[in-house]
Parts: sequence; C-alpha cells; structure tokens
Amino acid sequence: MIAIGNFFFKYRNNLFIVLYLLLFVPSPPIFSREQFGPHYYLYPVILGLLVTFSGELIRGITIGLAYIIRGGRDKKVYAETLVTEGIFRHCRNPLYVGNILMLLGVGILANSLIYVGIVMPLFLFIYQTIVLAEENFLRNKFGAQFDAYCSRVNRWLINFSGISETFKDMRFNYKRWLLKEYNTLLVWLIGIVAILIFKYPEIVPEADSRVTVFAVIVLMLGAVYGYVRYLKKSGKMTDSMA
Repeated sequence: MIAIGNFFFKYRNNLFIVLYLLLFVPSPPIFSREQFGPHYYLYPVILGLLVTFSGELIRGITIGLAYIIRGGRDKKVYAETLVTEGIFRHCRNPLYVGNILMLLGVGILANSLIYVGIVMPLFLFIYQTIVLAEENFLRNKFGAQFDAYCSRVNRWLINFSGISETFKDMRFNYKRWLLKEYNTLLVWLIGIVAILIFKYPEIVPEADSRVTVFAVIVLMLGAVYGYVRYLKKSGKMTDSMA
C-alpha cells in the first residue's frame, strides 16, 4: 500500500484533472425528474453546493490557521516539520478531508451516480494509500513524536472538541489562504459554473445564452485570479501576519 501511495503521490496533481473531467461522463442520475418531479434539479444543486463549499471551508480554515508544508520534494513525500497546530489539532488530514468533500459535492452537483458511486470510492482508496505513504515517512522522520500525535488525533474524522479554543488561540491569516488557494479556487469555481450552466437548462433556459454567460463568468473569475497572482508575484501581498 505504501508503494502504491508513493506512486499516486507522484502524480496526484494530474489526478485532479482526470477527476474533474470524469464529472462530465454520461451517467444515470442520482435525482431524476421521474422520482422528484419537475424541480428535481434543486436537490443536487443545493446538496452539492452545500457539500462542496463545506470542503473549501475546511481547507480555507486549515490553511488560514496553520499552513502545512507537505507538498513533496522531487515528487516524493517530504515534510520539514510536524505541524500539529490549528485544525491539525483536530484531524491529521483536514486538507484531504476538504478535498474529498469538494469533489463529492461537485459529483452530487453533477447529479452523477457513476461519479458518486464509483469514482469517489476509487478516489478514497487512492487517498488512503497516499496517507499511508505520508505516515510512513513521518513516522520514520519524527518517530515517537508522530506516534503520540496519531494516538490523540484522528486520521480522517474531525474532532470538534476544543475547537473554540483553537480559534481563540490563533489568528486567521486570510492572505495566506488567498495566496495558497487561488489556483484551486479558480479551477473549482469554473467547474461549478460549467456544471450549473450546461447541466441544468432550467438555470439558463436560452441555449444561445449559455456560452455567453459562462464566458462572462469565467472572464470575471480570470480577472480576479490575475489580480491576486499579480499581487503575489509583485510582492504587494504576502502571507505575513504583520
């Protein structure tokens, strides 16, 4: 499993591209007009948005409180320090939990039974192997310190006990969230907009207008993305708490 995890860790960025493309594979619906009536689309739209936004909320809070530098080195698992602050006090992999919810949410939003029933379980298996590979590295590097951390913090389930103290003791760094997350936010939001516009004709009834509406929203998102990127590259926005 560790060897499998190291393999998937190496190609994890490409994995997300494939996962997003699979959203548009034809699939039987989770919610159908026959079962839920003419307003059936409200069920996947509302539920999907709630789930996917909860995932980004978890990611945002995690990054804003205590960012973890575990992006790998030379496409291999690597970590400089063992981060146990912020949301990492309540879950060992909150960023991955956020990713799972974000993808599950867009799968529900796409009303895709194949995505939710087949792609997501496969994704969970892949993530489990990646986590096992990361834990193997961390255990070898930090030893008893990591074992003690594992004994008090869940791998996947977020323990909300004491979370109010966590928020009280730490300051949310919104600049770090924005600077670290703007790439993810752009791809995620474009995916959501594409599903809403092209999957549900009820939202934009006129077929000729859909491409135009989509293009305008993408241009607006792209402008915001470009501005944040400019601020980052020019050094006019940093994640310093000063």
